[in-house]
Amino acid sequence: MNTAAIYHRPESEYAFLYTKDTLRIRLRTCKDDVKKVYLISGDPYTINSEKWYLEELPMKKSLSTLVHDYWEVEQTSTSRRLQYGFHLVGIDGTECFYGNQGIFSYELTTLTEPNGYFRLPYFHEIDRFKIPQWAKETVWYQIFPERFANGDETNDPIGTLPWGSKAPARDDFFGGDLQGVIDHLDYLVDLGINGIYFCPIFKAMSNHKYDTIDYLAVDPAFGDEKLLKELIEKAHQKGIRIMLDAVFNHIGSDSPQWQDVIQHGEKSIYKDWFHIHSFPVDTYQLTDTPETAKNLAYDTFAFTPFMPKLNTANPEVQKYLLNIASYWIEEFDIDGWRLDVANEVDHHFWKIFHQKVTAIKPDIYILGEIWHSSQAWLQGDEFHAVMNYAFTDSIKDYFVKQKISASQMISGMNHQQMLYQDQVNEGTFNLLDSHDTARILTLCKGNKDLLKSVMTFMFLQKCAPCIYYGTEIGLTGEDDPDCRKCMVWDENHQDLELYGFIKELIYLRKRLSSILIQGAINWELVDDSKDIIHFSRELNGQKIHAVFNQSSQSYLVEQGNEVILSQNSELLNDGKAEIQQNGFLILSE
Repeated sequence: MNTAAIYHRPESEYAFLYTKDTLRIRLRTCKDDVKKVYLISGDPYTINSEKWYLEELPMKKSLSTLVHDYWEVEQTSTSRRLQYGFHLVGIDGTECFYGNQGIFSYELTTLTEPNGYFRLPYFHEIDRFKIPQWAKETVWYQIFPERFANGDETNDPIGTLPWGSKAPARDDFFGGDLQGVIDHLDYLVDLGINGIYFCPIFKAMSNHKYDTIDYLAVDPAFGDEKLLKELIEKAHQKGIRIMLDAVFNHIGSDSPQWQDVIQHGEKSIYKDWFHIHSFPVDTYQLTDTPETAKNLAYDTFAFTPFMPKLNTANPEVQKYLLNIASYWIEEFDIDGWRLDVANEVDHHFWKIFHQKVTAIKPDIYILGEIWHSSQAWLQGDEFHAVMNYAFTDSIKDYFVKQKISASQMISGMNHQQMLYQDQVNEGTFNLLDSHDTARILTLCKGNKDLLKSVMTFMFLQKCAPCIYYGTEIGLTGEDDPDCRKCMVWDENHQDLELYGFIKELIYLRKRLSSILIQGAINWELVDDSKDIIHFSRELNGQKIHAVFNQSSQSYLVEQGNEVILSQNSELLNDGKAEIQQNGFLILSE
């Protein structure tokens, strides 16, 4: 037995309260090295009187990566405290006990040692990771406000171009605004959307608004505060939640705070609001390239001179930003904050941010923009979720880019799942494209069947899926700025067949909401040589199967009781179904 691979850590993603009374416990072992694992557990104060160490609860092997297996079990305790260890049986027949003090031979003298066990001293409900239930049930729709719809031409910036008249350049304006969103709320309702994530709407110079001037004002090109309140109220009436974008890592160079630093230098009352190394700070012009910007006298987002980085460790900055976060919740009843460049802001600030906003609205959703593994931010006292690029990158690398095998994709996905508590995975924000990436249809090289397969595969995972505006009608685009094209509203130029499919996919997600949120996933077949993936989702006796074929050869499967959704699949007379390339079949059992 490879004991070096055995791992567990109490009060972490390996041992956490799933409900107030239920503890979920995980153990990691070397792949295909351990035959059985049992949990030995009981109240720490009754180990001698009740001799619970003589009882064992079998653990189930759940997910695997290319190098590790993960075992899971649920346990409760009437005393709301638990002491536990693991009995492992290797493929080679060897047995061992793993507990708080390490790995030992499996003997009675080992089992009776009280200090040899891991502990959860008490089930504290206040410490349990909680995510709003509504967020788990949401299908998000990301809107880049300047490009969704122009509902009011009177607020168009000078030089606004005719809608969709050209591929967007970095500094183009086309007149998208909040009235345009209001005008198309019924479109989103018809599609099945119940959550809108807006890129920034606050006053700024650019079309993307990530260079904030005034966090307490809606950008005049988008409308005003009264119009935003109308949008939110109408969205809520239609069952749609609203999440705004908070850019707290940096501020725009046209903001009054930064302009005061430029004007007064070291005498500025705002000089400690930023990370400034020397004065004056205006030595480098805003037209400088990233290479010359590396020598700036102040820290920025990336090497962007017009986005000076805020010092969120400064109490005045904290008060300023927390007031902003509170204002839009209290006055406008927003439902979530998406936090831009969240990984570059200090943890201390995010902890007080979490306390502040959840005190105002306990079921607010806090989403961090982090592109990599994010354990440090997902402990229950900072974010509820992250933009799950690390998870969906594996999906794209297999289905779209064909860089990895099916087994490598699943290994990557499972690795990410095992980094977090189940509550995190249930409510995390999964996306295949955004304003920061090439559009998924472009990555699929225009192959709609491939797009449908990869979208469906993502929708069947534990997550809150997000659709980038226009994906549903076939909008294309390379990397920024091309991925920020104007939405197409002329139905003669929309892909209505694709729209119908995405609508059906959203309906499927809602119909199977419970099993897709909480259900266990079982990888029934992963055949790299045939490019076949068959997995099931199971919860409380309900089970569905999904089979995907990415090869050029057809694949035969048993049809099952009910076909829920299919593509490039033909039902045969003998109870079988034939799946063609880029085809899939979703069945109930």
